[in-house]
Amino acid sequence: MKLKLLLILSVCLLTTAVFAQSKYAIKGAATDTENMIKLGFTTVTVVNAKDSVLVNFTLASDNGSFAINNLPAGKFILMVTYPEYADYVEQFTLDAEHPLHDFGNINLRLKSKILQDVIIKGDPRALKIKGDTTEFNAAAYVTQPNARVEDLLKQLPGIQVDKDGKITANGEAVNKVLVDGEEFFGDDPTLVTKNIRADMVDKVQLYDKKSDQAAFTGIDDGQRTKTINIKLKEDKKNGAFGKLAGSVGTDNYYESQLQFNRFWGKSKFSLYGILANDGKTGLSFDDSNKLGASGGNVVVGDDGSISIYFNNTDDLDTYDGNYSGKGLPMARAGGVHYDGKSADDKQTINFNYKIGSIEVKGVTTNTSEQKVPGFTPQSPGTVFDNNSSQTFDNYSFRHKADLAWTIKLDTSTTLKLTTDGTVKKFNVDNTTIGQSVKNDTLVNNSNRHVTNSGTNDIFNVSALFTKKFKKPRRTFSWNISQNVTHNETDGFLISTINYFHRGTGALDSVQNTNQHKTVNTTSTALNSNITYTEPLSKPLSLSLNYGFAINDSHSDKKSFNQSAPGVYNVIDTTYTNSYRFNQLTDQLGATLNFKKGIANFNAGLKASDVSFSQTNELKGTVLTRNFINWLPAINGSLRFSQQKSLNISYSGSTAQPTIDQIQPVPTNNDPLNIVVGNPNLKPAFNNRFQLFFNSYKVLTGTSLFVGAFGTFTSNQIVNNTTLDTLTDKTTTRYVNLTGHTPANFNVYFNFGRKIKPIDVQVGFNGNISDNVSYSYINGLINQSISTSYQPELSISKYEEKKYDFNVSAGPTFNINRFSVTPQNNNNAPGFNVRYNFELYLPAKFFISSDMRYTYLGATQTLAASYLTILNGSINKTFFKQDNLKLSLAVNNLLNQNTNFSRNVNYNTITQSTTTGILRYFMFTVSWDFTKFATGAAAPATKQ
Repeated sequence: MKLKLLLILSVCLLTTAVFAQSKYAIKGAATDTENMIKLGFTTVTVVNAKDSVLVNFTLASDNGSFAINNLPAGKFILMVTYPEYADYVEQFTLDAEHPLHDFGNINLRLKSKILQDVIIKGDPRALKIKGDTTEFNAAAYVTQPNARVEDLLKQLPGIQVDKDGKITANGEAVNKVLVDGEEFFGDDPTLVTKNIRADMVDKVQLYDKKSDQAAFTGIDDGQRTKTINIKLKEDKKNGAFGKLAGSVGTDNYYESQLQFNRFWGKSKFSLYGILANDGKTGLSFDDSNKLGASGGNVVVGDDGSISIYFNNTDDLDTYDGNYSGKGLPMARAGGVHYDGKSADDKQTINFNYKIGSIEVKGVTTNTSEQKVPGFTPQSPGTVFDNNSSQTFDNYSFRHKADLAWTIKLDTSTTLKLTTDGTVKKFNVDNTTIGQSVKNDTLVNNSNRHVTNSGTNDIFNVSALFTKKFKKPRRTFSWNISQNVTHNETDGFLISTINYFHRGTGALDSVQNTNQHKTVNTTSTALNSNITYTEPLSKPLSLSLNYGFAINDSHSDKKSFNQSAPGVYNVIDTTYTNSYRFNQLTDQLGATLNFKKGIANFNAGLKASDVSFSQTNELKGTVLTRNFINWLPAINGSLRFSQQKSLNISYSGSTAQPTIDQIQPVPTNNDPLNIVVGNPNLKPAFNNRFQLFFNSYKVLTGTSLFVGAFGTFTSNQIVNNTTLDTLTDKTTTRYVNLTGHTPANFNVYFNFGRKIKPIDVQVGFNGNISDNVSYSYINGLINQSISTSYQPELSISKYEEKKYDFNVSAGPTFNINRFSVTPQNNNNAPGFNVRYNFELYLPAKFFISSDMRYTYLGATQTLAASYLTILNGSINKTFFKQDNLKLSLAVNNLLNQNTNFSRNVNYNTITQSTTTGILRYFMFTVSWDFTKFATGAAAPATKQ
């Protein structure tokens, strides 16, 4: 009897154990609903969600159904794979409440039908690869209430946002940020990243935006812009939101800002305003490039065309209206944006208007060492120690408006019209005091005062007509544009230079300059380009294009001496010139494109016939030129999978000398450094190579990006500098380099991975660059080699409502070598550390801090330098939505000067320090307001 009871008990226990092991299970079926196919013998795999270790796998039956029993409790990832179909990935959980997970019918899709290789469901942390686009699910990255897009971007792998708002992705600068595919406030990325709220974002898409021409024809022309597109949630497209903030601080610092946005249907309206003297300007990191700077120059482009550009190489000091953190700013800025679509989506309009002014005051001190070779490379040569101090007061005011209007004339024809205009005014007042010393003996000292004011007007208009024919890939497009630029400047140069006797140290001579200088530059350019594409076969297509350009430009520069104190009416013909340019360019090109399987390859060649005349109206001389430029280009890509790709490109182009370089007129804006042009210069030829490799593994969250860039130049235009060792006065002429090939390359890599057991994101990135350049110094060829190594390790972790931190650190190694003075090379190690963190406390308090530490090691010339910028704040939020916030912050707690830099150029190494914003405390009140329409979300669509 006892034996029977024992046997029965053993059977019961065994049955219970078996049941306990097998009560967790999954089932489902793999199908292709589009083609009504049951996908038999599909591979079904279950891996552990924590570490991706294999748990179990099976093959589906011939009707596609599958089941896996004997699974433990926990969190898992299901993978379903079938040849020629995109992989399916879904995260799921098995526990006491959910012992069986029924996936139902899993619909797989053919790779040929979609632009993605992985279908991801239930795993919001995994990104998607859609063709050339990397898409991040914003729901995977938790941000604080009322955080901005900028805060969301900082969490995305491979994307960095610096303290000024500059965005880089996989080592490349992001110059365009769109909202639902449309420009938002034109070309100012930070007005998106600092204006749109993070909780409104559904997806973040990262891709290389092609030119309008290439996007239409499908043939890559090599013109790409790293772009981020912010896709909004459907329920965030109807309503209003914005922010009001005001700050007052010690030392009279203040900041106030207003942001208002109203979205409805297919329309968006936004405005902003900023008034601040704490460094906030409202302009993006590169917006000045679109505003138009001042001072006129004429450039011959790659295709031989001449165009006016603006800088200060041949004029008195000018100001581009950009604040780089140097000096003490006072900024006022505002803008309005509107974009919308018609009800039938046939018309789209995008309008932006921005107005702003900025004044920056400060002092910059420079310490430099200039090495001049002796008669042989082995001789010690001469070393000059130069010191200078510049006091500056710069002001800029500008308006800018742009409008884009797209019309779908019919289902195959589109017309896009764009126009923009800029009106800018600036004032400059700079005083520079300096001296030069050789072997502890004073060589010269100088005092230079520049005042300058000017206006810059820019107007552009363009039209792009596109037509698709019935035959696939047969297209026609015509782009025509008109550009008018007018620049006027008016200024004074007052300079005194004292030269001292090298033996006695007594005053030897004095050079005084007192001149009134004017510049009047106008450029009118008409450009047209017609492109036709024809499919030759299924994988092969041909693109033909013809373009022409007409340019009429005039540059008038005058220098006047005094006939009496304050009366400037004696023209100085040495520094005066008036040039007129008339040009006609014809360009013909062809590109062959091959696309099949994983390969996409195109090769093209353009030939430009350029003829122009250059007239010196003061001397009555005319220079005519006629030449042909050859412009080859090759682009290729291999997409091994949708998570792994390789891109290679090459382009060759001529680099014509600028007008400053070819006109034989000296420039005396800095009387100690005279520059003279050379009319006999020939064009240089640049060879550019690029390589990109990108890989991402969904399950492990591992990403790898490698980019390489290289340039080799033949017949390069370089400086030929003669330095007077008695006075430290230089005269520089431009010449073509022969017998040597300047080159530079840069390699950037980024590796990131989530360490799942501790939920920490780890990244390792680095930058290696090498630049070989040449110049002539006192008749000797000088080879300058600059090499830089910058590895960096980063660690980040986030716990909702607990803490958020990111730390990155790494050394730098800068190696500089000069052939003319090999015994005086300047090499220096360095180290960089950055961190930011937020710690959340009870009662809706939280503290935050960020720090930036930079160390530059000592060289043979300069002492070691370091900088530590430490900021912190304590904050408290109110109300259910945390939309009212009070903050007490400290800027630059250690009160260190924030601006110093080191630069090596040819035979000179320079370290600069500029006054900046020092320590201050600031109290801020900010209110985020939101009102969205309820029930506005669009119905979900099936994958």
